[in-house]
Amino acid sequence: MVYLITGGAGFIGSHLAERLLERGDTVLLMDNLSTGSMENIRHLKKYDRMHYFLEPLENRHLLAELVDESDVILHLAAAVGVKLIVESPVRTIETNVNGTQSVLEAAARKRKLVFTASTSEVYGKNTNVPFHEDADLVLGPTTKGRWSYAASKALDEFLALSYWKEKGLPVVVARFFNTVGPRQTGRYGMVLPNFVGQALEGAPLTVYGNGQQSRCFCDVRDAVEGLLRLIGTDKAIGEVVNIGNDEEVTIEGLARMVKERTGSSSPIEYIPYDQAYEPGFEDMFRRVPSVAKLERLTGFRPRTPLAQIIDRVVSYQSEKRAGAAPLAFDMAPVKSDGGAQAEHVRSRT
Repeated sequence: MVYLITGGAGFIGSHLAERLLERGDTVLLMDNLSTGSMENIRHLKKYDRMHYFLEPLENRHLLAELVDESDVILHLAAAVGVKLIVESPVRTIETNVNGTQSVLEAAARKRKLVFTASTSEVYGKNTNVPFHEDADLVLGPTTKGRWSYAASKALDEFLALSYWKEKGLPVVVARFFNTVGPRQTGRYGMVLPNFVGQALEGAPLTVYGNGQQSRCFCDVRDAVEGLLRLIGTDKAIGEVVNIGNDEEVTIEGLARMVKERTGSSSPIEYIPYDQAYEPGFEDMFRRVPSVAKLERLTGFRPRTPLAQIIDRVVSYQSEKRAGAAPLAFDMAPVKSDGGAQAEHVRSRT
């Protein structure tokens, strides 16, 4: 099989590419490196079935060519991270909506299966946890730029599902819940890599707000496994499905766990949201997925314990700081109780 991954040099995209290549598939990566990195995919150059293209999705001629060559399109390209979203709302909206429109339009001409990555952010201020896929989306006012990401990804979902209902384009939409693991950067506000980096440096672990907001962290191996199982079943076509771990922890609790797992004596420092982001910043108090639908459709549910996830991130960052960062991590699927040619590179930047 030939898979096109948009955003393939990103955190999830690079792990997905690694898994596909290891099992013998051909992978085409398309990424403009706005948030992705060549470091994420450098170790994949050894595969002659991996071809990467350093181009934005606005290059519609190239996109159409790659869609034509692919069996399945895995659309992961997006603006990511709360910090980037708050600082660059125009870029966030344009990147997400225009990019998804381009991918769906190209795929519709050839009736290729499209996986569209969405986010738990779309649930907004809904307080009925765990979040079910048919729950109401409760977003804040348009005057709060923080909600532009959630709104743009919700529109991505509407676009994808409309292409399925109106044009018969097979699509699968998945809402990722705080996917974490090796190679994730804290540059855009990702909390776990930031905490680990601060702990290893002996710097204060910076908790925004009072730290009582809670999240569920999903190992990237589990996220990739859930994704691949969804695109492997016709039952998921036209569906929206959560992908996440339902082990809940407060952000303060996460900071304490990181301190414990690293043996760090770093203090925990609390920073008001207004200071961390922007005046009037609103956050989601709890974000817990229901993964019943994922398990029903695929027989799989993420189960990697948070302590193990933290240890993998600590190991990665520690080795990287020592100048011996591993180029690849075990991408074998986590077991569930349920069950071309030479390297092809184009760079036109």
